Amino acid sequence: MLQESNRIELKAALNEKLEKEIVAFLNNREGGILYIGIDDEGQPVRNPDIDAMQLKAADRIKNNILPSTLGLFDIVTEIIEGVAVTKIVVSSGLEKPYYINAHVR
Repeated sequence: MLQESNRIELKAALNEKLEKEIVAFLNNREGGILYIGIDDEGQPVRNPDIDAMQLKAADRIKNNILPSTLGLFDIVTEIIEGVAVTKIVVSSGLEKPYYINAHVR
């Protein structure tokens, strides 16, 4: 069962805090992993359209965070307890500080 830590963040669904979490990992010296589809208790939550959600997450990370995040994150599907969840692996960025584009708010 997964638990949150300074390098692991769990979200039941894609929400408005995605960019904030990714920026924190980019600015962290070790990066981090964000799971979307796992609730606060560490249980997987089924997503009816995981592909569309992953495309939306990638688009938001690429377009809403500066400087460029290209090559600094990877979005994959992981099966946990028979349920497909999204795993976003974020590397520590080289061009710190990273921040949310002011036009996003």
